Amino acid sequence: MRKSSRNAEDLREIEIIPNVNLYAEGSCLIKCGNTHVLCTASVSPEVPNWLKGGNRGWITAEYSLLPRATQTRVSRETKGVNGRTAEIQRLIGRSLRAAVELTEMPEMCVQVDCDVLQADGGTRTASITGGFVALYLALQKMVKDGRLPRNPVREYVAAVSCGIYENEPLLDLDYEEDSHAGADTNFVLTENGKIVEIQATAEGAVFGEAEFEKLFRLAKKGIHELIMAQKKAINA
Repeated sequence: MRKSSRNAEDLREIEIIPNVNLYAEGSCLIKCGNTHVLCTASVSPEVPNWLKGGNRGWITAEYSLLPRATQTRVSRETKGVNGRTAEIQRLIGRSLRAAVELTEMPEMCVQVDCDVLQADGGTRTASITGGFVALYLALQKMVKDGRLPRNPVREYVAAVSCGIYENEPLLDLDYEEDSHAGADTNFVLTENGKIVEIQATAEGAVFGEAEFEKLFRLAKKGIHELIMAQKKAINA
């Protein structure tokens, strides 16, 4: 039993509240335990210059920790993002683009902003899971407004962290578990179980194929539950 009273295969309590922003085409607030992320999706009729005339759309992302999202204040990144932030932004963008048929949204760009209000581990995975909901709602609005013939989302996508903590594979690590984990992984999977991205690092000790397979099984279970929560929020 974990300190949070969860079993090894349990997610933290998940809540996804859709349409929390008055102005964004799509938005949600995702709560994964004590990690809370505000996700908004903004639609623009222009794609980046290098994509113009290519008859396809684009999806990009920005990620930010608010100053008191963590136990001590984090300074705003006013002079450009650091390496960690840039890496997370690229991960979110890649994950969301994998879920969408970009040729079905030509000359349209969606900017997904993920602002971490409160961090307790798993902020990047929560951003992907919540960012997908905001993106889906924005594209659905484009259909409703007659700007797209149908929603170009191919399949749902979500993400979750797993790790080996005190020699036990665990699903959905909180900060305490993550900061002391012997191995740390992030899984991004589609609804059909296809791999978008896997990040795996041996923090304290190397781990083998058997341990990885256990983590993968946990991730698939968790992502199935997260996608059920996404669908509930989208259809609310």
